[in-house]
Amino acid sequence: MRAVHLADQARTAIGTFLRRWGWLLGLALVAGALFPLSGYVIIVPERDGPVLPALLAPRMQLDPPFARPGDEVRLHVTDYTPWAYVLLTVNGAPIDLETWKAGLGRQWTWTFRFTLPTGPVEIAFYHSCHTGCQERGRMRIGEPPPPTPPPLPTKLGLVFPNPDRDWRGRSGWAVELTYARRAQEPGWGIDDLATKVYRHRAKGLRVLVRVDYDYNQSIPPAGDHLALTEYLEYLARLARDDRLQGVYGYILGSSYNGLDQNALAPDRPVTPEWYARVFNGYGEPALHTDNGVQVIRAANPHVRVLVGPIRPWNTDQNGVYPYRVDVPWLNYMNTLVRYIDETARLKAALGIPLAAPDGFAVQAPGRPEAPELGGRGHLEPQIDLPQPEWRGAQAGFRVYREWLDIINAYPSTRGLPVYITSANTFIPAVGVPPAQNYPRGWLSSALSVVNNEPQIQALCWFLDDLPGDTQWENFSLTRRRGRLVDAAEEFEELLTTR
Repeated sequence: MRAVHLADQARTAIGTFLRRWGWLLGLALVAGALFPLSGYVIIVPERDGPVLPALLAPRMQLDPPFARPGDEVRLHVTDYTPWAYVLLTVNGAPIDLETWKAGLGRQWTWTFRFTLPTGPVEIAFYHSCHTGCQERGRMRIGEPPPPTPPPLPTKLGLVFPNPDRDWRGRSGWAVELTYARRAQEPGWGIDDLATKVYRHRAKGLRVLVRVDYDYNQSIPPAGDHLALTEYLEYLARLARDDRLQGVYGYILGSSYNGLDQNALAPDRPVTPEWYARVFNGYGEPALHTDNGVQVIRAANPHVRVLVGPIRPWNTDQNGVYPYRVDVPWLNYMNTLVRYIDETARLKAALGIPLAAPDGFAVQAPGRPEAPELGGRGHLEPQIDLPQPEWRGAQAGFRVYREWLDIINAYPSTRGLPVYITSANTFIPAVGVPPAQNYPRGWLSSALSVVNNEPQIQALCWFLDDLPGDTQWENFSLTRRRGRLVDAAEEFEELLTTR
């Protein structure tokens, strides 16, 4: 209440000041533009805040003003509003508050300490970070880099891209992961995610963020409405955070049809009904908005919301609406899409147009060691591998065609973009990692197939690099173990040729 009272007083004072001294303020602004003070920057107010004169917006002052790269500096931010939950970022990296104080004239000053980086420096000041950081001020130090041609788009992408990777002038895809219950944890929390998004966007990448509920619990346990509320609150926080406005799309969960992704409640697996409930409110009154897609769009109407991928060839769960090829994973997918479509159309009929997905993330692992290939493993993405014991269901990369068939069978999902967010040559039932079985040329074949599928937007290799986690060493393009040296070289060659 004190903050509201202070804000009302500030608005009254501002109005009086502008009526009496507006002409003087105009002169001051011109003078400030002509004679800027070194290390002292006047910042335009926050994106959605009131349109105030620049002199009444935050002041950001570097101390000392003539510091060099490598020097320890302090940045003092002074404003007329007593913001809470403040944060500073320096080239995207978060800097915690050192001190704050109230000064004369009802001003507040926050001080942050950090080491000045080499090269151009971009500094941003945020508030209200407990519900999604809101940008209040921004300054730049040093000459900006010379303009470069916009990167050329490619469908190639990586899960957990190495931040030092050279994308050779291509705008590829980056897939990152965060957990609702780990929002403040290093590595998987919102601050580290924002830093990664900043760095990926600086390279021209399009970023997809997968949002899981917790470790080994991709979606909140079925029927747990408190867990659902916690998940939805985190989705809203992500969508609201100004640091994450460059995110291309959010993926809600992954592999949730597998019981290993239901570790918190193994007796309550994530069924197609429950996933559709979480995603767009299936089974609830149509006017309810407590679901993932509507919560995200209420906070950020521009970001895409994608149905998360289910795991192919997993038989832990089935679906009540069989696909034309009657196997558990395809039945599960068919039932899930049917429920999402039904809910989206019901809401649309009531004038609620924001409940359909913007696309689907899918998994499409290859099977280059399939005996039917006769040693042509590098061509596996181009060859159908129907399995008689699975009633003709595909056994390898071309499972993507069955995902497309299901998606395109329903009115509200027909033709939606599809993103392959996990592709490599590992099949859990076989257990041979890509470092052992990757055949040179497989990635080229997969990209050739995807480039001829206009509905598919991305082909992302799982994975590039995950420092500190040794379980994925035999999947990592950065570490290049075994036959992954061929995959890594091939990936880089494809960036320059396709």
